[in-house]
Amino acid sequence: MQEKVQLTKKDRIHVWLRSTFLQGSWNYERMQNGGWAYTLIPALKKLYKTKEDRAAALTRHLEFFNTHPYLAAPILGVTMSLEEDRANGAPIDDVAIQGVKVGMMGPLAGVGDPVFWFTVKPILGALAASLAMGGSILGPILYFVLWNAIRMGFTWYTQEFGYKAGSKITEDMSGSLLQDVTKGASILGMFILGSLINRWVVVKFTPVVSTVKQSKGAYIDWANLPSGAKGIQKALQEQAAGLSLTREKVTTLQDNLDQLIPGLAGLLLTLLCMWLLKKGVSPIIVIFGLFILGVVLHLLHVM
Repeated sequence: MQEKVQLTKKDRIHVWLRSTFLQGSWNYERMQNGGWAYTLIPALKKLYKTKEDRAAALTRHLEFFNTHPYLAAPILGVTMSLEEDRANGAPIDDVAIQGVKVGMMGPLAGVGDPVFWFTVKPILGALAASLAMGGSILGPILYFVLWNAIRMGFTWYTQEFGYKAGSKITEDMSGSLLQDVTKGASILGMFILGSLINRWVVVKFTPVVSTVKQSKGAYIDWANLPSGAKGIQKALQEQAAGLSLTREKVTTLQDNLDQLIPGLAGLLLTLLCMWLLKKGVSPIIVIFGLFILGVVLHLLHVM
């Protein structure tokens, strides 16, 4: 009877430390796959003894992978648990392992940016900057210590959570538990991504629809403003009161679109990119296509 192989806490710590370098070999074709495979090497060496088995394990983990670098931790935990059960004879194939990774990485990617980049980091940065502006060396030190304590603490505990939860997923590979987990994460991730499209994707159409001369009193009369600082102050006050900067009110195509549905063009562009990726179009082609399209439309004064 084959002796059961199990990952120790020391093995999982080695994986956790390596996860810091998840984006060390980032590429445009398979994104974080190199860093992902590198991170799992200590676990794969422990679980598989022959050169052939280790090579096969590394090969299946060199497939496409991309998520928030910190939210990769729970996926690492689940993956280690799946590999452990597979090494001990459980009927888990490459498709099942890749399916779990793909099912988790997308939704979790949308959670990481708002939590870490847009919440935790600005709060710590503001605290550290206030100390640094007062001449205290504690500002940068506090930022470095707190940020890394939060980052490393989060990745360790979520990796352990994923490792322990992974055994439950393997007990029900028919999919009910996995579907519940991925469905909940997908709903949360898509909700956050949808709310951020208007922030990340900016499309502005510049063609002028109409130019209307406004009546006196609707715009700032620059010729009759006081000179010096008083004139600047009055201009700012009038602008804050709603007066236009110029006599002519110019309405662009983008102004009309914003009155109908703000961010509609950005949403449609995002959906187009998703459709192209779903059809198997390479992300590199999509990126260069958008770049060329943007330049052409700018030269034509459309955007």
